[in-house]
Parts: sequence; structure tokens; C-alpha cells
Amino acid sequence: MHVAVIGAGAGGAAAVAEVTLAGHRVSLWNRSERTLEPFIARGGVEYEGVLGEGFAEPGLMTADIGHAIDGADVALVCLPTLSHVAVARDLARAGAHRLPVVLNPGHTGGALEFSHAYAVASGGAIPPVAEFHTLSYIARKYQPARVTITGRAKFLRLGVLPGGEAAAAAATVLYPVAQRVGDVLDSSLSNLNMVLHAPGAVLGAAWVEATRGDFTFYVQGMTPGVIRVMRQLDAERIAVAAAFGHALPGVAAEMQRYGTVEPWVTDTDDLLNAIASGEANRRIRAPDSLEHRYYREDFGHGLLPFIELARIAGVPTPVAEALYRLGGALTGTDFAAAGRTATTMGIEGMDRAALLRRVRG
Repeated sequence: MHVAVIGAGAGGAAAVAEVTLAGHRVSLWNRSERTLEPFIARGGVEYEGVLGEGFAEPGLMTADIGHAIDGADVALVCLPTLSHVAVARDLARAGAHRLPVVLNPGHTGGALEFSHAYAVASGGAIPPVAEFHTLSYIARKYQPARVTITGRAKFLRLGVLPGGEAAAAAATVLYPVAQRVGDVLDSSLSNLNMVLHAPGAVLGAAWVEATRGDFTFYVQGMTPGVIRVMRQLDAERIAVAAAFGHALPGVAAEMQRYGTVEPWVTDTDDLLNAIASGEANRRIRAPDSLEHRYYREDFGHGLLPFIELARIAGVPTPVAEALYRLGGALTGTDFAAAGRTATTMGIEGMDRAALLRRVRG
């Protein structure tokens, strides 16, 4: 399979390593030539961690998206969700109407927003679109041409929009751990980043600013008070999912299935110990500023679309709304101005029945 990996950050670099190891042909695209330059100078992507240590050589590395997708069988979008609208427009301008697109990850509402942005840019055409509920790797780029992969998904929820069968097929070839779920509301509401990041980001904001993130987010940052807020936020997430007909597990049980809570943990209701147990996450540092993606992404593209979905479901979400407002006040940001809203997801004015028709056909 010829895979166009869209994005040369840590997730994209990790995808290049895994997809190449699996024997697929890879093209790597990134909008910023500056991000690509270290890979081009080195001739590929150095990697270390759970995939072993090695060097992956894409057949092409380019900032020209049309060139990157030429002859590709699938576009694997491994970018922060802040970039989904821009990439959808780029692909639409490149005429990728039949190219299957897999969002790795979709985050919350990613497939809806991507397909709507693509349709607006293309005049109505939509490619086959599928999304994973979370990124398939825990990875960091500590060096410009090298990715460190400390975790790899043991399970991925695969949500598919109507007409997205080709994307689903490509996703399961690339990631055999992916399991098809009922619709993209299941996958979107299984994105745990807003639950894992938003409470600690708000309640630990003073310590983030005072120390520039010199503490471990998932261990030192997971105090009993933070966990109590996290538990209530997770209950709201589960209630919204239930209103759309999906029975989702709690945050720690889902993390254990993914692989970031250790298999020996028997009490996943004990969030404090379950989350701190995870070897892949336990060394991750806290945000170094209020500009970090835990704020920039997980409020405007996590909490905001979640609140929009909850409104359509008719489920109250007081904790999510309080965190969202506090996040905006802390950072001085109007997340709705550039965030993932009902309008950008193409679901403005829909009621529950209409949204279910949109995602199920």
C-alpha cells in the first residue's frame, strides 16, 4: 500500500516508522519545510522505543501536498486537530475526492469537522473518511530528526462516516488493533484527552507557570482533588455517549485497553493509582506554558465540541462547561473563535435524531 503520511510531528514520524516497518511505501508531507528539513537532511526518520531502534526512509518527503498524495492509496492524517480544517481544504484543492482519509486521531468531532470543511472547499465532494479515537502512539520528538515512541496502541476505536468504507479498510490494514465501532460519536466521545488533560491543566495552572512544567503531569499532577474533578468530567462524557446509544467504559478502563494503564491494575475505579501506574505516561512532563497543546487543543477542540454534542444530546455538563470557561480565562483565549464548534462540524441546528442520521446514514 502507498501511504501518504500527513504531518511530520511526533505522531507522523512514528507512523512513518511503523508503516515502513510493515512494508508499505510511504510519502511524508508537512506544511512547514522547516519541520521537514532535518528529516530530508538525514534522509529519513530515526526512531527508538517500543518499535525498536532504527531508521525509516520514506520514498518522498515534501511540502507539496499534491505531490505527496500522487498515487497514494490512503492519506493518514497524523496532525494536531487544530490543523484538520486547513488540511481538509488543502486536500480538496488537490482534488483528493476519492482518496480514503484516516484521521489518526480524530480527537472529538474530527471526522465531522474534516468532512464538512472538505465539502465546503470542494463544492460538495467528500472523500471516504474514518477516524481513530486517539493517536496510535505515545511519542515525542526530542531531536528534530528522531522520534521516541514510548507507547503503541493495543486497541483503537475506528469510527467511520457514511461512505467511508474504503477508509475503514485501509485503517484496519495499517492498524490491525483497530476495531470498528458503531459510528463516529462512539469514537469521538472515547477521546480521553479532555478528561486526562483539562482538569490538571486548569487546577495545575499556577504550578505550570511557576515551574515551566517541571513536574510529571500524570503522577505529581494527579492529586486527589484533580482526580475528583476528572471523575465527574468522565461521568459527563459517559452520560453523553449513553444519550446517543453508546455504553462506554470509564477513563482508566479505556486506557487499560489502549495500553497506558498497566494490565496488572485490577481496580480501574482507583483513578489516582491506575493513571500513575502507566509506564508510557509516567515520565511525561507537564505543559511548559499556557500555550501548550493541553490548553490550545484540548479546550477548543476537546471540551468545546464535547459541550456542543452534549447540547444536542440534551445532557447537562456543568463540570465541562466550568473547565472550559476557566481555561479561556486562564489563557485569555476565546476558544470558540477558532475552535471546533457545531458550525465547523456541520451539525449546527441539528437535533439528536438528525445528528444520528448524519453519522449513521
